[in-house]
Amino acid sequence: MLHWQVVSASVCGTSHVKNQQLCQDAHHWQILADNILVCAVADGAGSATFGKVGAMVAVQTAVETVANAEEVNRRTLAEDRVVRSLLMDAVIAAKESVGQEATACQRLMTDYASTLILVIATPEMVAVAQIGDGVAVVKDYQGDLLALTLPDHGEYINETVFLTSPQAFDSLQLQILRQPIENVGVLTDGLQMLAINMSIRAPHKPFFFPLFDFIANTEDQVAAKEQLAKFLSSERISQRTDDDLTLVLAALKD
Repeated sequence: MLHWQVVSASVCGTSHVKNQQLCQDAHHWQILADNILVCAVADGAGSATFGKVGAMVAVQTAVETVANAEEVNRRTLAEDRVVRSLLMDAVIAAKESVGQEATACQRLMTDYASTLILVIATPEMVAVAQIGDGVAVVKDYQGDLLALTLPDHGEYINETVFLTSPQAFDSLQLQILRQPIENVGVLTDGLQMLAINMSIRAPHKPFFFPLFDFIANTEDQVAAKEQLAKFLSSERISQRTDDDLTLVLAALKD
């Protein structure tokens, strides 16, 4: 029987460390009954006063909405209609929860702006909904990498759409891939320039292959999480990006 193994980490970018700011990224994941993986990542807007809170509320609500939905199993997920409905309901619930947080604290919703990527995966399929930048990547059993989503930028590279935007759902990316997969990788925009070859709009194999081998061969998840966080904080990475970094890696194992 195949089962999911997941290792994830969010670390503070060097620019935020220098300015004594908190990491604005957040992530959350659950493995449900019937071997269903649900995970979400979010990047709180640097211009938003409570972007970190918005990101945390968004990922937790999105994952829990899927987890608490009635009759979520691999049989029902065989229908595209069901998958699309689950993803949409979860993203809508995430936005509403962020709005409720803002109202309760008597703040503007834009004070809690963040991106959101939500993934549902089984051994037979993977589906993703995304608002904003970041990327979701899978590897199949032939060793091919596929970016299910790509960063959604505005006119400039550092612009994006946030979950709290009135136009958020106009830019929603929703993809369903129905084929056996071996690995899933989900990351926020701090890593996307290292992970994606934007000239050909494809995942960068030298970035993903060692990481997918790492998650497939790890035995101690606590130690693996520490190793992943150390990698994300390494000089090798910080020399190329000073932004907050989040990476969720998943592998199907015997």
